[in-house]
Amino acid sequence: MRYTISGRHIDVGDTLTQHIETHLGAAVAKYAERPTEANVTFSRDGNEFSCEITIHLSTGMSAQARSSAFDIFAAFDHCRGKMEKQLRRYKRRLKNHHNERTTPIESLEANSYVLASADDTEEPDEPESLQPIIIAELETRVPTLVVGEAVMQMELADSSLLVFRNQAHGGLNVIYRRDDGNIGWIDP
Repeated sequence: MRYTISGRHIDVGDTLTQHIETHLGAAVAKYAERPTEANVTFSRDGNEFSCEITIHLSTGMSAQARSSAFDIFAAFDHCRGKMEKQLRRYKRRLKNHHNERTTPIESLEANSYVLASADDTEEPDEPESLQPIIIAELETRVPTLVVGEAVMQMELADSSLLVFRNQAHGGLNVIYRRDDGNIGWIDP
């Protein structure tokens, strides 16, 4: 597995790097057969250290976890525990459904835009046009999944929304976490 360990305004030393590679590698090897890449990013917010781990699996799925603590090692260990829990659930679901994907997930390339919110505009008056101000333009991937895999991917990525291409009919679908905790599915 390839590791990318970085810190935002933090120097990540050799001791922490070895700790991450040893413990994260062992945790991921238990539940994922072929992880390809692990991104670990540390940042500091006041007195707390934040750790974010993203694991990319060979199936095309990604798992993500975040945690904070007053000690950088404790932040990593707590985040690693969350990652283990997500990967254990993912593996259990694959076993329960007997639906092991043998090929990587296909994905479409799509443009993603970040728009300025109404609070970011410098003019307090009414805008001249209704066109939004584009702050950033990014490329993103839209995976081709069945609905169950999409729900699993959304939970692994710890996000509240996922846009995907439905493998059954090829149309774009959206799943999202509702305010009541259930999952909503939009299939136009």
